[in-house]
Amino acid sequence: MSVSYWLDRAKARSPQRVDAVIIGAGIAGHSSAYWLEKEFPDFKIAVLEKGLRGSGATGRNAGFITCGSVEHFSRLVQTHGEESAREMWQYSEKNLSLLKEELNLSLDKHGFEQKGSFSLASSEHELKELKESALLMKKLNISVEVLDEKECAQRLGCEGFKGGVKYCDDASINPLLLIDEIHGRLSPHVSFYENHEVFSIEKKGQTRLVRTNQGSFEADVVIMATNGYSALLHPFFKGKIEPTRGQILATEAVAPFMEGPSYANFVLDYFRQLPSGELIIGGFRQLDKQGEVGYSDETNPIIHSALEKFIEDHLPRLKNKKITHKWSGVMGFSFDGQPIIGSLADDPQVYFLGGFTAHGLGLAFHGAKTLSDILQGRSCPEFLNARRI
Repeated sequence: MSVSYWLDRAKARSPQRVDAVIIGAGIAGHSSAYWLEKEFPDFKIAVLEKGLRGSGATGRNAGFITCGSVEHFSRLVQTHGEESAREMWQYSEKNLSLLKEELNLSLDKHGFEQKGSFSLASSEHELKELKESALLMKKLNISVEVLDEKECAQRLGCEGFKGGVKYCDDASINPLLLIDEIHGRLSPHVSFYENHEVFSIEKKGQTRLVRTNQGSFEADVVIMATNGYSALLHPFFKGKIEPTRGQILATEAVAPFMEGPSYANFVLDYFRQLPSGELIIGGFRQLDKQGEVGYSDETNPIIHSALEKFIEDHLPRLKNKKITHKWSGVMGFSFDGQPIIGSLADDPQVYFLGGFTAHGLGLAFHGAKTLSDILQGRSCPEFLNARRI
């Protein structure tokens, strides 16, 4: 997020006055606009996006709406205890219920399916951990199902897995159709400005001046919905939200055979079959951890070769099928795996939500509601609160 003197086309223009500026027009930015307008229906809101709406991580993910976090549930319990782990799980369950209640999601309009998701074990060690997770989850009344090797093959068309666990309430969606739905529900008080790259947030008396390459905006409140890009705008986020690439590819369509979206290799790899028959598969960043940190979105040949080999080794119905798309996207991984929501300590008029750690669709809608609660002086769950840092 940098703009040269020559490309700063707003140097001589007066700033546009609004009540609130939201930086970022992905799922977090759209959700922030949605809940902010519910709280403050007369607010004039400007949503700024450096590219096109949804062109960041929102338009580059696999479309999973899953509960929990990047870790197996047993590890959440080990790290945080049963009570906190359950709270984290319930928070993401509430995210999905809010999406359904507020937006009336459907298969035809949004590509929405609630068929659950699966975690598959490629080793006896991982299967043991998954079974431990399932026992803990059942104890806490979370709906799960344990699968053996044969059931994985029959229900998912997968080979080479020892077994797995199904998280029965998870869902999937077309992420761009999701933000289009939110966008369509906003009033004319909310304006979107695409191709507006923000390069500074400045104090201007009692207001804040947000400068972009195309124009400036003056507001009482600024919300950074910038996730992996947050450290480019403020040093607070360095070491707290790390820009991390995800690599994904898509194949040509085949007849539907997969019951639901799946994770493998301790949640590092993931794949799903779309309602229209294409396979979306991503992951394997562990093969080049250093190379997958940063803001560039080029594809990584090492990882994409591994994705293709995964198809060959584990998904026989997709062998030799044409790969139609290869891409990457920059996500925001937080220092402890949980989102960070709050305001800047040195500027309480600048708020933020981010660090979704590859679970933006599963957390951001509820996260934005939590941010609106903070703006109204209501409480924030401790595991999300930026003051925990």
